[in-house]
Amino acid sequence: MHNKIVKFTNLSSLIEKIKKRGKSIVLVGGCFDILHIGHLRFLTSAKKTADRLLVALEADEKVKDLKGPNRPIHSQKERAEILAALSDIDYVLMLPKFSGDRDYFNLVDIVRPEIVAVTKNDPALTKKKEQLKKIGGQLKIVTPRISTYSTSHLAKLLKID
Repeated sequence: MHNKIVKFTNLSSLIEKIKKRGKSIVLVGGCFDILHIGHLRFLTSAKKTADRLLVALEADEKVKDLKGPNRPIHSQKERAEILAALSDIDYVLMLPKFSGDRDYFNLVDIVRPEIVAVTKNDPALTKKKEQLKKIGGQLKIVTPRISTYSTSHLAKLLKID
């Protein structure tokens, strides 16, 4: 399971290995703080689009910036371990704290995925399309966005936020 968890510094060699074997890559990204059915449906659908599913997992500091001071609930290391236990996930990439679009553009340039899978109404849809246009990849909407299945929604119900 732990061999599925990849440090950002090892990303280039992993991608080289996958590409040499002629395998296609679907890239997804997120916080994945409390794994729920929406995540599971998204990841399962994403996996169906390529040979290898690579999950770019946000750093704790980034999750805190995006979601608030009481988040993440689970550390990046714990979130990676949970994700790595799922059979559909081939690799979990431990992202350092990205500070802007340039970092994400760099990630896409290194991975050069055939597909980036997203949910419908992804807030970064336009930026992701720009990134993929430069490398010749495809953007695929694999599931609807269901707000009742968000970690933020669950955290409010549990009074964590």
